[in-house]
Amino acid sequence: MKKLFLIRHAKSDWSNPLLDDFDRGLNNRGLKDAPFMSKLLKDKHIIPDLIISSPALRTKLTLELLLEKIDYKNEIIYDKSIYEAPYLNLKKVINNVNEQFDILFLVGHNPGLCDLANFLCEESFENIPTCGIVEIDFNTNSWSNISKENSKLISFKYPKKYK
Repeated sequence: MKKLFLIRHAKSDWSNPLLDDFDRGLNNRGLKDAPFMSKLLKDKHIIPDLIISSPALRTKLTLELLLEKIDYKNEIIYDKSIYEAPYLNLKKVINNVNEQFDILFLVGHNPGLCDLANFLCEESFENIPTCGIVEIDFNTNSWSNISKENSKLISFKYPKKYK
């Protein structure tokens, strides 16, 4: 059994329109939402075996805030190929994860994350909001075999759902 968490970065800061997209941080809402979502993960006793993230500043900052309440001690892989990647690229990254890891956090961006969720789940996602988390179980022992046919949507959480 494999478990995947697709995590979109928290709300980004657009106060400086001249800043490169890759270098944008989080706005005040993002700085509040990420710790809130971290508490939800902690309350479910979820600790990933591996985290793969886009190296963009807003994803790094989101991840730092998410990990404040989670006892994660393993390596974080920052993979530039995740930044603004289409869903097939994201799936390729997941397919190459070592089988020893059963619980994976993939931290990235829309539309790729949303498209990947739609590719992997029977349910349809119009959007994964900022700081949204999609939890999917796969009835397989191999990341290279994940598919819609062996997937089960477990949860879809995002900050505005609780406000």
